[in-house]
Amino acid sequence: MIIDSRTFARAGLLGNPSDGYFGKTISIIVKNFGAHVQLYQSPELVIEPNASDLHQFRNIYALRDAVKATGYSGGIPLIKAAIKKFCEFADEENLRLPNRNFAIRYSSNIPRQVGLAGSSAIVIATLKALVQFYEVHIPPHLLATLALEAETKELGITAGLQDRVIQAYEGCVYMDFEKAHVQKEGYGKYQVLNPVLLPKLYLAYKTDLSKVSGKVLNDIKTRYEQGEKHVIDTLAHIASLAEQGKESILQGNMKRLGELIDENFDSRCKIMNISDSNMELVNTARSCGVTAKFTGSGGSIIGTYSDEETLKRLVFAMKKIQARVIKPIVR
Repeated sequence: MIIDSRTFARAGLLGNPSDGYFGKTISIIVKNFGAHVQLYQSPELVIEPNASDLHQFRNIYALRDAVKATGYSGGIPLIKAAIKKFCEFADEENLRLPNRNFAIRYSSNIPRQVGLAGSSAIVIATLKALVQFYEVHIPPHLLATLALEAETKELGITAGLQDRVIQAYEGCVYMDFEKAHVQKEGYGKYQVLNPVLLPKLYLAYKTDLSKVSGKVLNDIKTRYEQGEKHVIDTLAHIASLAEQGKESILQGNMKRLGELIDENFDSRCKIMNISDSNMELVNTARSCGVTAKFTGSGGSIIGTYSDEETLKRLVFAMKKIQARVIKPIVR
């Protein structure tokens, strides 16, 4: 039997980057892109390499382009970390795993390094496959925490819970990472919102932009830990936008939701340096009459639009700056 496990891209609708700072966020799943893991029983435990894990290249330029597109390590370290955390979880829960091995392979079409959570998708997909293979139940809130620990504790990646939570639950989720609760339980307070209530959303990403999230956010983390009041207050304000956004969604106030999306990005600009390429993405979108904010750390944006004519203008304008526009599939 072959186990097929799929985990999709995600987009932060409101609140980021407060998720790593005990804030609040709303995130949606983006089923247009995903990571696919296949797992099947085998004599030995084998992790099959993807093309991004290979170390043979046509020439020096092919190596350069591969590193820009997928980074230095590929997906195998993510899979190893996920397997290790799963095994440790079983030990902690006194679960005796059946004595059988597996082979595992993965693929992904999630655009890399543009804030759509491609790395965490591989981790979550691996964990879901292991859950099926070993017939172990792990509720989504714990699955998200395991995935985060695989990246932060095992691989030293700077990350928050938001990506893993939405990829574990799917749909649309409001998350409250209240400090005392997270420190005590290891996870936040999560409320699933009906995706039917969402407005018309677009997502746009640059096809020529490559950037690692952790490197962008490290300065904010340092300033936050040093107690810089401006950073702490701004992150708290960004978190409050997610809470207001939840109420706007539940009340059907899409105009207010759009205003909050714009305010989220404008607040982010007060504490972070935004690259020219990323500013071009947001400014181009707003010039077409749509709202815009980052889906994550940069490279892609999400926002609301009013009608199809506006969307067509957006698609045309984005092509000029080498950016692609999609309608995110949430359900």
